[in-house]
Amino acid sequence: MRHCIDAIAANPIARYAGLAMILIFFAAGCARSPSTAHGLDLPLYFTCDTEGRLEPCGCFIGQFGGLSRLKTELDSQAINTALRVDVGDAAAGHEDYDFIEYHYVLEAFAAMKYDALNVGDREAQFTAIQLRQIKSNSPVPILSANLLDKASQKPVFDSYRIVRRGSFNIAIIGVLDPNVVGDSIGDGLVVGDMDAAIQRCLAELRGKADMIVLLAFTDEATLTRLAQDYYECQVILGGKVRQPAQELSRVNRSLVYFVTNESRALGILHLRLVKDGLLQVAGNEILLLNDKIPQDPAVQKMVQDYRTEIRQTKLAADDPNTLNADMVPGVRTAATYVGTQKCLACHPGAAAVWNASAHAHAFQALVERGADADPKCISCHTVGFGDYSGYRRELAASHLVNVGCESCHGPGGLHIRQMLGDKSVQFTFRPLDAGDCQKCHYGEFSRPFDWSRFWPLIQHGKEPQAATASVAHLQ
Repeated sequence: MRHCIDAIAANPIARYAGLAMILIFFAAGCARSPSTAHGLDLPLYFTCDTEGRLEPCGCFIGQFGGLSRLKTELDSQAINTALRVDVGDAAAGHEDYDFIEYHYVLEAFAAMKYDALNVGDREAQFTAIQLRQIKSNSPVPILSANLLDKASQKPVFDSYRIVRRGSFNIAIIGVLDPNVVGDSIGDGLVVGDMDAAIQRCLAELRGKADMIVLLAFTDEATLTRLAQDYYECQVILGGKVRQPAQELSRVNRSLVYFVTNESRALGILHLRLVKDGLLQVAGNEILLLNDKIPQDPAVQKMVQDYRTEIRQTKLAADDPNTLNADMVPGVRTAATYVGTQKCLACHPGAAAVWNASAHAHAFQALVERGADADPKCISCHTVGFGDYSGYRRELAASHLVNVGCESCHGPGGLHIRQMLGDKSVQFTFRPLDAGDCQKCHYGEFSRPFDWSRFWPLIQHGKEPQAATASVAHLQ
């Protein structure tokens, strides 16, 4: 240290810069001095928009994300004093199979020692009855100060919770912006005023918390507005956004940060909490959960357990009457699915292309992963799943499996009737374009989609008239 001081004294040009370095040195030393000896290193890890992704779907190599990778990453770096929270949309949707899957998602978050999960708009699409069941069975605390039971006007979940870290009490509040829910709210639920809920929580927490973290499932502009209005919240995390935050923002007295991206991104704040609620920031980052991170075996086992349960469970999609519910009584659906085999004899050129493609073996890929009964996977690996005449799980691999002709062109029933001589039918398949491929080839379910590269692999068209076979096979 003495040599540094001598060098500064001998060099007037460096005097002010050197003095600044000494002050920084002493300030860093003071951070560990007895006056802050009772401070707490507080890493904060947060996620949002998990969308039920226990693991990457496995359709293509190089996929990012999955709670299986998140657990591996947290186990490798999170210390015991860390906070772990989710801002919302951990569920994939509100179907019956989403409800079953959400239980395993909650188990995964509990295994990762999450302190709280906030409710997003997807969770708010479950019914009040379902959410009460979720609350009673959840292994991890779920929060929402303004998701209310419509009848009682009381919160379905706890509004906040207080966790102890060292000698500090840290409060975590959860809210959901009614503007992002719209008309998709579940039966028996209503989303109350977000500001009124925050004000109520802050009043109840006065004098009880050394630090307040607000989990707000809302957009970027509203996150900023909340920071301007509620300075008591040292950290505000979001939310309903298009992409993870490019930088950490300080608005009023609050730190504002947000993350999204379907379980592919982990938000990290390296904080130090000192006396009187003073919060220091040592660093921040948005960590992408890339394909080099190993998947945790415990979470992968949860995936297997989910698929076993879903295979043994009768779902709404298995009942033709449910799929037929929106049809006009007494009116027969004209266009029905008939299966790829009905097409191949009359279209030998297309048949040859199809047989050589991965489309012809798409269902086997699910069988190998044990995902052949998972509705979230089936729709892109079979023909017409979810339609009254389309694939149903009870068919197993016997009919309407793989990505067949009708997966892209639509039901062929009318075309078959026309080929059999039904003069009442005048039918033409509509033209196809890249958008038809992108019903399945999008996001993590595909390599980056490029029509000019993908189409030549399966290119086919009208058959020569001479190639048209007898219609006997259509009977």
